[in-house]
Amino acid sequence: MFEGTSYPSALDESVFEEWLAKGRMSKTPFAYLLVMWDELDRTYIPVYIEERSELKNFARYGQAPDHQLLVAAYDLYSETRVV
Repeated sequence: MFEGTSYPSALDESVFEEWLAKGRMSKTPFAYLLVMWDELDRTYIPVYIEERSELKNFARYGQAPDHQLLVAAYDLYSETRVV
């Protein structure tokens, strides 16, 4: 997943599935999984948030010079991409 020139690197589907499962099993009532790109480590990292309104707090990949950038956001339960 995340293959092509629009993304910095590919992400293994099994890793993504693990991140979804981890978010669902958390004691904190997370609702969204954010797939972030870490420019320093050159890798994807998961970030979990409770409210969709929190998305505005994250710089997006290709739109900001930050070192951790939002590539995509998914609803943890429907697995629908929201960003």
